[in-house]
Amino acid sequence: MSDKSHPSGAPWRNFYGRFKGKHLRKSQEGYLEEDLADLSPGSVGWDVNPERKPLDLKEIFGDREVWLEIGFGGGEHMVHQASRNPEVGFIGCEPYINGVAMLLGKIRDAGCDNIRVHPGDVRDMFDVLPDNSISCAFLLYPDPWPKKRHHRRRFVTPEHLEPLARVLKPGATFRVATDIPDYVRQTLEMVPKHGFTWHCESPADWREPWSDWISTRYEQKALREGRTPHYLTFTRSDAPQAG
Repeated sequence: MSDKSHPSGAPWRNFYGRFKGKHLRKSQEGYLEEDLADLSPGSVGWDVNPERKPLDLKEIFGDREVWLEIGFGGGEHMVHQASRNPEVGFIGCEPYINGVAMLLGKIRDAGCDNIRVHPGDVRDMFDVLPDNSISCAFLLYPDPWPKKRHHRRRFVTPEHLEPLARVLKPGATFRVATDIPDYVRQTLEMVPKHGFTWHCESPADWREPWSDWISTRYEQKALREGRTPHYLTFTRSDAPQAG
């Protein structure tokens, strides 16, 4: 983390992905204007919470347990899970505003009231999530950063895994789906070093999707292009060691 900080007090961080793509449809602009503020945990915003005080998840979700999706893409998986699990609160983090707009439209259509949206970098959300507060986390088809010199930008690096381990409860589940073999390699190498245990007793445990899985548009593209999805399941074990 850089020593520099935003004027509000939050840390500056390099970001290498896209914030916006093609022109938004009028309806999507409406979703952003009308729905996003009410669905965003307000204290994530730098202007609202410059001291980065922890979110009060009980105030947001009541007694629900909380699940986290890191980079929700178009939002189909999170809306699917939220509809199946109304007793769970969901936080989705996605800096790509086109994906945020797509999610908001899906939330309207599904009528889910248990989703909150952070339209930004998950590292900022990690700053304000309390320790041991998340019961399940999803990392589904993350940006592969295929060039070797860019592998440090991948999520499965200490910069992301250390705060993820901190906010997950002991025994929490961390699911990773990717169609990139080298991303699988790096995931299996790095994630267990940060307080996680990989669950794999047979090839089916990584070749077959989870029983509650919905195939996303990213997965469908991978299948059309001949790439093989991998489904990795980890459990957060002991708390990470300080330092």
